Amino acid sequence: MVNFDNSAASFPKPDSVRKAVYTAMLRRGGNPGRSGHRLSLEAAEAVYRARCRAAEFFGAEPENTVFTLNCTHALNLAIKGIMAEGGHVILSDLEHNSAARPVYAMSKCGCKFDILHIDDDDGVTAENLRRLIRPDTKAVVCTLGSNVTGKIPPFKLIGGICAEQGICFIADGAQACGVMDVKLSHGINILCTAGQKSLYGPTGTGLLVSDGQFKLKPLMEGGTGSTSLELEQPDFMPDCLESGTVNTFGIAGLEAGIAFVERVGLRNISAHEEKLCRRLINGISGVRGVKIYRPDGVCLPIVSFNIDGHTSNETAELLNSMGYALRGGLHCAGLAHRALGTAPEGTVRFSPSVFSTARDTDGLVCAVRKIAEAD
Repeated sequence: MVNFDNSAASFPKPDSVRKAVYTAMLRRGGNPGRSGHRLSLEAAEAVYRARCRAAEFFGAEPENTVFTLNCTHALNLAIKGIMAEGGHVILSDLEHNSAARPVYAMSKCGCKFDILHIDDDDGVTAENLRRLIRPDTKAVVCTLGSNVTGKIPPFKLIGGICAEQGICFIADGAQACGVMDVKLSHGINILCTAGQKSLYGPTGTGLLVSDGQFKLKPLMEGGTGSTSLELEQPDFMPDCLESGTVNTFGIAGLEAGIAFVERVGLRNISAHEEKLCRRLINGISGVRGVKIYRPDGVCLPIVSFNIDGHTSNETAELLNSMGYALRGGLHCAGLAHRALGTAPEGTVRFSPSVFSTARDTDGLVCAVRKIAEAD
């Protein structure tokens, strides 16, 4: 199979990631932070080393860098942690359900929310946001790039407005981190991201990175290896948000994934993947019955399309039978598809990785043409 579904999980992984996970399983089997023996200390050192690398990569402090199960876990920690005592939250109409569903769940507990339309005109988007802000607005939640079309909202502008108003800006970086430069200094208060996508880490890894300005109420309590005589959960980062044993093996792989991205270079990765997106678009844009959904201007390396006469899932299944893995449907992003006008059927999504090739992309072009021309 040729994997063009890297927006869900990048595959294959770099050799360095596989080796890091294997080495951790072979040599670092202790429980980090839970004992003073060598096995535990070596595991703790590996976790701390990964924490420092991730913090530096995103322009944060190690103590404000929290390991999570995935981006969904991080977004739940951020949204519910900020909104624990009620208030108003704004989320964009490009959001994945990992942000939209926690916001909706909080609305059943007394919180209020509004949906921000991300316009093609950044000035209109800014005006839309200012119009939605209320005295009790506590947070704005916005993706750094749509997982459906690759559209990049003006997140630095949004972050600036949030800073003016003293509002927490929670950014979903699942699709952007590892493809474009993302730093807390871009106006982000809390960055949530996935490890298994463009950071090339294992599944079951994610990050919540904070600038420390807004205190989060924990979603769960438990063992942290610190203040163990107290029944009260620690109130300091990262312990307050990392109850229980962390995924040492996955974290070791995530560190290797970030190191790989640093070594190859964000610009090189982005340029390679965008070149393949353009190659696909040029190959299928003139085919009768094929419709492409991609905004003009700079985008993340994602292309959505449909073929007349087939649902997106039917097209994805036909491509699967030809050896190409693409995702059809709604991509867990109902809000984005409603805004795009592609609900309820969704689209077929092409998302390459640094390991994808021009030859494989040309093969996909031929497969799409074959399906379209068969009708």
